[in-house]
Amino acid sequence: MDSTVTTGTNEKVWGGGNQPLNASYGKLMMWFFLVSDALTFSGFLAAYGFSRFKFIESWPIADEVFTHIPFFHGNYPMYYVAFMTFILIMSSVTMVLAVDAGHKMKKNAVIWYLFLTVIGGAIFVGSQAWEWATFISGDHGAVETRSGRILQFVNADTGERASLADFAKTLPSERTVHENKNGLWFTAEGYMPSYSLAEIEAGLKEHSNIVIRTEDIHQEGEHMGHKTVLSREASLEKIKDGKYVVEGANLIHNEYGNRLFADFFFFITGFHGFHVFSGVIFNLIIFFNVILGTYEKRGHYEMVEKVGLYWHFVDLVWVFVFTFFYLV
Repeated sequence: MDSTVTTGTNEKVWGGGNQPLNASYGKLMMWFFLVSDALTFSGFLAAYGFSRFKFIESWPIADEVFTHIPFFHGNYPMYYVAFMTFILIMSSVTMVLAVDAGHKMKKNAVIWYLFLTVIGGAIFVGSQAWEWATFISGDHGAVETRSGRILQFVNADTGERASLADFAKTLPSERTVHENKNGLWFTAEGYMPSYSLAEIEAGLKEHSNIVIRTEDIHQEGEHMGHKTVLSREASLEKIKDGKYVVEGANLIHNEYGNRLFADFFFFITGFHGFHVFSGVIFNLIIFFNVILGTYEKRGHYEMVEKVGLYWHFVDLVWVFVFTFFYLV
């Protein structure tokens, strides 16, 4: 049967042959992978959105969680995350320039632009590792109640968060000190917080300027969007519901608020970080192949273009993660 269709003149409507849509097999498979990966990320973000909507009254406020910058002390909400985003977007620009240089068979330009892309990706991965470490170690500490709710502490005079170290009272009898003179061998006892619940309760009673802030967010009124701060009397009563001392965040406890927030943070940013790390490795391999002249001998730099598609994809995914997880 003839593969042409007559529309006044003979016109071939299928001319892909071994390269459907005029794309090589390698690029076509890369597009298939990216589409399937996009569906995976879409599912993760949809689950995050559903959970946030369900627990909107207790969901942590991103501006109060991501406030740190390496080597600087202070409250800088979202500054470092914005810096990470800028670096990743700029690495996408250098990747575009590397692909363009490959089309023009400019080997040295491809080398330099790929090198800058690798550096940008490495900075992003390193920054994300630092952000994870900061998120895990925590900043102020909190108390978790028997019902799983988080109680944070605020200085009533300044309105700022108060760290456990600012008011907790040291009670020597609370812990056994393992010393050689006592004839006790050190044994692993698992994770122990810096202060016990009794030490925090005693410190709260002694410091009249410290009050409790719950994870409940005002949905209306002049305090809309802010967490609920209890009175001094209500704080002293509420601390009696405490069960655990929480410092930082993990998959079980989260000092910033709802534990699902930490679960999604580790899973979504970790999954994306794995993609970026893999992209850095891919780019490094391609980088050394360009230096060795592998693609110069083949007469094309299609491999640079294929890894470029992957890199642009992880950049685009981060834009969505940044928007839904940090900004909204």
